[in-house]
Amino acid sequence: MKKVIGVVSGKGGVGKSMTSALMAVEMRRRGYGVGILDADITGPSIPKLFGIHGRAMGDENGIWPIESRMGIDVMSINLLLEHEEDPVVWRGPVIAGAVKQFWQDVIWKDVDFLFVDMPPGTGDVPLTVFQTLPVDGIIVVASPQELVSMIVGKAVKMAQMMNIPILGVVENMSYVECPDCGKQIKVFGESHVDEVAAKYNIPVLAKCPIDPKLAECADQGLIEVYGGQYLNAAADAVQALLK
Repeated sequence: MKKVIGVVSGKGGVGKSMTSALMAVEMRRRGYGVGILDADITGPSIPKLFGIHGRAMGDENGIWPIESRMGIDVMSINLLLEHEEDPVVWRGPVIAGAVKQFWQDVIWKDVDFLFVDMPPGTGDVPLTVFQTLPVDGIIVVASPQELVSMIVGKAVKMAQMMNIPILGVVENMSYVECPDCGKQIKVFGESHVDEVAAKYNIPVLAKCPIDPKLAECADQGLIEVYGGQYLNAAADAVQALLK
């Protein structure tokens, strides 16, 4: 295991899991060994994005992650449940313990970059991850609404309190592009991500559009065939950690 990257957000619904998956795919395309630890125990979505429906197996050495089509190692609570629709009704400390086990007991083989898809907020699980895993940097995921400015601030300040380097901010749902004229329509209003990033002296790594093709790929479990290159700068920032 060379580098551990946390993907965080201060609130749900901003596309954090999608960003985690697309970052993993991009680093795999660049030839690196990649894994994803789905730390969103009560709302796991990573296996669905990759079209993985099998169950993870274990032996005396630990738990084996399931490989995606491209060879990305994936571990999620959904891969241990009898039915993927079964809810996980656990209290915070138990959830945090499960994430710790995913780090300690899963056999992450030949992984250059492990992306940890965090649950939203600043609760037990992010705290456990920051305290237990050797996180080399985090990517903060946001959306354009002004409310998110405050939420991003919380995530950034938590990382700073834990002395975790912040690689930058990715803004999702920045705009939708008109298929006829190419005009960018900002359906959620003007972005505030630049001013938030400037306030905390961190870079804006991407402003990703609402893309129906991405939604279609995600719904079909085909995230690896999506061709959008909006996260290249974010991938460059992650790749630079190896230098």
